[in-house]
Amino acid sequence: MIGRISGILLEKNPPQLLVDCQGIGYEVDVPMSTFYNLPHTGEKVVLFTHQAIREDAHLLFGFGSASERALFRQLIKITGVGARTALAILSGMTVTDLAQAVTLQESGRLMKVPGIGKKTAERLLLELKGKVGADLGIVGSAPRDDTQSDVLNALQSLGYSDKEALLAIKNLPAGSTVSDGIKFALKALSKA
Repeated sequence: MIGRISGILLEKNPPQLLVDCQGIGYEVDVPMSTFYNLPHTGEKVVLFTHQAIREDAHLLFGFGSASERALFRQLIKITGVGARTALAILSGMTVTDLAQAVTLQESGRLMKVPGIGKKTAERLLLELKGKVGADLGIVGSAPRDDTQSDVLNALQSLGYSDKEALLAIKNLPAGSTVSDGIKFALKALSKA
């Protein structure tokens, strides 16, 4: 596998690049987030890469950071999400934005990305939950135990948004039962 490319940037034709590495020109597809941060043509570029070998093609995808590549690899493991869709997601959202959307279970943010409908967004949120965000320190705002999770789900069922529900359970007393937690959270919400 080709994991990293370092060479001279010869051409930039979104979303594809041509990178010269010691006389060999590699065609690399990149998300727009990486594309916007590229140096000018003729300058040195370093990209983290993912190589995909299919029956009809050998493809190389490039990323400006290791976290983008890791997220791309998580995305393409999901049923119904191919490399092009994963590139579109990374073009429309930063790694941090996607991690926050997964943590807060905000399908609307994902549906703003061209080509992502409601079903795909919900599948992404379901399959990425617990896999994306923990390394970024974002999951700390998510429920820590079953009681908090149950209270969060109850508040969401009552029509509160994900953000409101997460804020309401933030100061939930340790050792609370689900019913006490709901009462506490509703009081907190009524004061807000």
